[in-house]
Amino acid sequence: FRDLEGAVREALRQGLSRGKVECTLRFAEESAGKPLQVDADRARQLIAAAEQVAALIRQPAPLNPLEVLAWPGVLVADSADPQALNAAALKLFDQALSELKAGRAREGAELAKLLNERLDSILEEVAALRELVPQMLAGQRQKIETRFAEMQAELDPQRLEQELVLLAQKSDVAEELDRLSTHVSEVRRVLKAGGAAGRRLDFLMQELNREANTLGSKAFDPRSTQAAVNLKVLIEQMREQVQNIE
Repeated sequence: FRDLEGAVREALRQGLSRGKVECTLRFAEESAGKPLQVDADRARQLIAAAEQVAALIRQPAPLNPLEVLAWPGVLVADSADPQALNAAALKLFDQALSELKAGRAREGAELAKLLNERLDSILEEVAALRELVPQMLAGQRQKIETRFAEMQAELDPQRLEQELVLLAQKSDVAEELDRLSTHVSEVRRVLKAGGAAGRRLDFLMQELNREANTLGSKAFDPRSTQAAVNLKVLIEQMREQVQNIE
């Protein structure tokens, strides 16, 4: 079946766009029910050879008919048509490929459901963090005011505002939260569109992870730190699932 390799490779190339496929084809010819034929010329040659040997050693060498039939090449069966075998093999391969694609489609639907659940959780984390940011900034303002008071320094409103502006700049996560929401929408769009989406989803997982890392680096409150950790866990769970998508 080596001459089928080209056709099989082409069918795989058209049917699948990602992943490694190993194919094994086994053929066992069924001899039961097939008519058997005797190669008369071969049998006569065997008998003649036996008579020559008997004459040389001057001993009779009677041959049993079953012994003649047991000699290789005397008893032959109709061999299978190579073209018919190739056609049958390709038909079976096409059936196996169709079953593989159907299985992948079912698995893809389940994976899409799991990914959408993770996306919902990401948006919940983003929404919660948006609400927490003003509270966390207010808490940091209180800490700065307390620090000034403990230092028994005169509270300079201008200096306080400078500190708060600097804090706000360092801890501004609005852009990261917006990008997370945008990436979530794009992942949903890709999942809904279907088709070979694995590579695109791989890229989007990297983008989501990058934003989560940036959030973690800007965290100035235990709650924002925990939110960044939660996001990274969700994204990693998604990334593992995406590896199974074509």
